[in-house]
Amino acid sequence: MKNPWKTKSIKTIHENPWIRLEHHEVVIPSGKDGIYGKVCFKNKAIGIIPIDSEGNTWLVGQFRYTLDAYSWEIPMGGGLLGDDYLDSAKRELKEETGFSAEKWTKIMTIHTSNSVTDEEGFVYLAENLTPGDTEFEETEQIEVMKLPLKEAIQKVMDGEITDAISIAGLLKVAKIFNI
Repeated sequence: MKNPWKTKSIKTIHENPWIRLEHHEVVIPSGKDGIYGKVCFKNKAIGIIPIDSEGNTWLVGQFRYTLDAYSWEIPMGGGLLGDDYLDSAKRELKEETGFSAEKWTKIMTIHTSNSVTDEEGFVYLAENLTPGDTEFEETEQIEVMKLPLKEAIQKVMDGEITDAISIAGLLKVAKIFNI
């Protein structure tokens, strides 16, 4: 389908190491002048669902500053634009859980809040796990929880997991494994 929007100008309003906030002067689909705000991410969102041979997975819990709330999520982090996103997934799994994995499968691409951001995420399934030591970043104070995959999916259904990438990834895995 042809894009009905026309961009007249773009101005950067704010920028930091993670995002750029843009103000757009546009012509909206009806032909009238309008404005649009866009948050441009400098990383791709990378989520990982580790699963062991017994059907267990791991969630990470941490306080999310932006929400002023504690959140349980799949292990995840950022992959710099242009980096190999599988390498980013391997790094994040090691950082947050200590695990490395022999088998990796990309199970989805996801766009979050696509009305105001260009954020794109990738979710990987990590299998054939080998334990190791975590390597938390200085901004992370993470709790790691091992539980059966079925219980993690139930946490989604019960509203205990609210992170969009975690929800989408766990529901996709539920479909893959017929849970």
